[in-house]
Amino acid sequence: MKNLLGMTMTELQQVVAENDMPLYAAGQLADWLYIKQVDSIDKMTNISLKSRAKLSENYTVSLSQPVGSALSVDGTVKYLYEVEGGHFIESVFIPDYDRATLCISSQVGCKMGCVFCMTGRQRYSANLSTADILNQIISLPEKEALTNVVFMGMGEPFDNLDNVLKAIEIMTSDWGFGWSPRRITVSTVGMRRELKRFIEECDCHLAVSLHASSPEKRGGLVPAEKAFSMISMIEVLKKYDFRHQRRLSFEYIMFDGVNDSADDADRLVRALQGLSCRVNLIRFHAIPDSPLRASPEERILQFRDRLTSRGIFTTVRASRGEDISAACGMLSTMKHKNQ
Repeated sequence: MKNLLGMTMTELQQVVAENDMPLYAAGQLADWLYIKQVDSIDKMTNISLKSRAKLSENYTVSLSQPVGSALSVDGTVKYLYEVEGGHFIESVFIPDYDRATLCISSQVGCKMGCVFCMTGRQRYSANLSTADILNQIISLPEKEALTNVVFMGMGEPFDNLDNVLKAIEIMTSDWGFGWSPRRITVSTVGMRRELKRFIEECDCHLAVSLHASSPEKRGGLVPAEKAFSMISMIEVLKKYDFRHQRRLSFEYIMFDGVNDSADDADRLVRALQGLSCRVNLIRFHAIPDSPLRASPEERILQFRDRLTSRGIFTTVRASRGEDISAACGMLSTMKHKNQ
């Protein structure tokens, strides 16, 4: 059975044509799937009984509720989902005064192998379908409060770019969720070809996982540096205009004695010179058997102030959900693999 959830308008038009339904029925299907968000073809009551019966022979609306959750003392909630193939993923809901952000996954595991990340340790198992990406939003118990979505959960979004872009098309189209692209941020280590495609095909915010001020240092933290160097990535980014509504940010986890010196800050300023961007400094959240340690708070603030004084807008991201292993770099479903 094919899942109607995750289909674009073009694909829904093909479905109705193949099932001898009028073309306008594609719009009706989209309305039921993405606006009313029903979980069954039978509930699509403005579609004829005959057409619903015919659709049900080959199609379904496959939504799944979380199979587990954990609540942090700070209000953050981590959800566990079972996805296609019997795999598991996690997503994180982060309420914060007048904002509520959902951090969603794009893959089961990850190929990038960042040394500070539990998802990288899990290794890659599968890409999420467009339906599995959207299901994290539609099945969220707090979805009515949601203001923003970030593709910063499990996986490298650009390594599953076709399905990520399809999900974003549905999220931002009038026939879909009808969201502004400015509500969505996509994170990446900087896969060069996919980076260019994303910038040219999508208007969402972009967050680049940098974490170092030089290729040598980055290579020790992000193995993908060997294939997708920060120098070539920054060269690509400088060809595009980020001075308007679209935001370009660089993620920078701070490690004690590794990337947190004044020299590191100065190198980072030189590397990003000419880009309209911001830097988000992130506290390292300890993972088992890692020699890495978090930078002292005072050094993080000194690093922030040094970047700011040199013209780079810099923030320190608040840590959320660390007590439930929901903070940056802590997501993993390895223990659920063989269940």
